Amino acid sequence: MFKDHLKKISTTAAAMIIFSLAASTALSVFYLITKSPIDESDARAKRIFLNQVIPADLYDNNLVKDTISVEPSPLLGNKKNIDVYRAKKNNQVIAVIIETVAPDGYSGEIKTLVGIDQEEKILGVRVITHKETPGLGDYIEIDKSQWIKNFNLKSLDKVSEKKWAVKKDGGDFDYISGATITPRAVIKSTYKCLLYSKENKKRLFTS
Repeated sequence: MFKDHLKKISTTAAAMIIFSLAASTALSVFYLITKSPIDESDARAKRIFLNQVIPADLYDNNLVKDTISVEPSPLLGNKKNIDVYRAKKNNQVIAVIIETVAPDGYSGEIKTLVGIDQEEKILGVRVITHKETPGLGDYIEIDKSQWIKNFNLKSLDKVSEKKWAVKKDGGDFDYISGATITPRAVIKSTYKCLLYSKENKKRLFTS
């Protein structure tokens, strides 16, 4: 009787181990299957927005391939190394495109691309991905609103630190009533990106 009981326990334990291994394998396979399409989707979005951030007639190099890798920085919000795209004219860096991550969106992270020229002015900003509430968060997308163009030609010299905020908070930027968390996050991350560019200008713009 006791041996039979032990046998049942062993059989049950073996079944649980096999089930756990099968579940772990399935999750690993699912991750590998979905990771590639997600990464490709992000890369495709970046390629689409690169020429919107910096017009193609301003540079003559291969923007997608001319990059430098930068380490994680609290000013950019990146948790791993990312590529900074460098636009060149006659082999001189005239502008860079930096990816930023705003961690404090209403529904999570908001990733943007910020184009900055040698004079530390913003050439353009585009949102790559976000999970904001449909309707309330739509206006940060260029195909649904022109709001994101408010950053064009802004700089640390032209806009004081206190003015990098929505008008409700005493800043220079418009917002939609009832939806201030989303623009606050984008404005803050864009401002911090300018700070990063200023602090790392030599590295970013050296040909």
